[in-house]
Amino acid sequence: MTIARKAPARLRSLSLEITGRCQLTCPSLCYAASGPTRGHGTMGDDDWVRTIDQSVALGAEEVQLIGGEPTLHPGFVSIARHAVDSGLRVRVYSNLFRISEDHWQLLEHQAVRLATTYHSSIAAEHDEVTGRQGSHTATRANITQAVRRGIALKVAVLDACDHQRAERARTELEALGVRDIHVGRVRAVGNAAAGTALPSTAELCGRCGDQRAVVLPNGDVAVCEIGRFLTAGNVQSASLASVLSSPQWAAASASIPRRTGPTACHPDCQPSNSDSCDPGKNDPCDPMGYAPPAPGSPVAAVPALV
Repeated sequence: MTIARKAPARLRSLSLEITGRCQLTCPSLCYAASGPTRGHGTMGDDDWVRTIDQSVALGAEEVQLIGGEPTLHPGFVSIARHAVDSGLRVRVYSNLFRISEDHWQLLEHQAVRLATTYHSSIAAEHDEVTGRQGSHTATRANITQAVRRGIALKVAVLDACDHQRAERARTELEALGVRDIHVGRVRAVGNAAAGTALPSTAELCGRCGDQRAVVLPNGDVAVCEIGRFLTAGNVQSASLASVLSSPQWAAASASIPRRTGPTACHPDCQPSNSDSCDPGKNDPCDPMGYAPPAPGSPVAAVPALV
């Protein structure tokens, strides 16, 4: 008797975490615990290209290149261009600390969109969050450059119980010409999870694994960037289709509490729109079980993307 194989779930959006390396450490915020000493992982350029091709076969409409800082990966431009040539929309999440002319030319492509995070209008505050002096000056200058070049740009401002700081940052971004600004909340994951027992699905928005996934630098496939502790398979040893049709993937996705009712996340909500699962700009769809952190408590970044 022939046993029918389950068809892989349709894929709309795939995030590719092509590196763990970053010029910044964001010691109290980074959900991926990235930093200057982290590597690019075990996925080679050919692995990323093959994964992009497999995502297209599964119906993907867009890929998002993240890290770490994706522009630090030596194959960043070629990987992104392959995705564009494959007919995909490409979203790049960068800290905008240092952007080369090759990067700018890529970001100017009509199929590419850009996102970044701006922590404060005050340089010392921004630099304290990133863990690197001068990061505010660099990021602000490159935000201005992106606006000048007409690049589609979304900027996240993280409100860690400092509403005035967030509003000051938003006001400055508007003055710089940024039109797509998201003020998002933060979650206790990654660097901010220090001292906690185990990652919790209560920190997730409820849409993880729903027509989306993330491939980590070692090839593991996770339900989303924030839910990176929920993995099922590896694209270096199996196809993306087989991972997404596996019982392990079904179990990982089923373990995430789903929102229902009028406050549920919109179906278009996805990690590449906003890791806070926010289809709008300023009305975040909070993670399941969310409660605003007390002032001074550790919180982790939830970068709001394009």
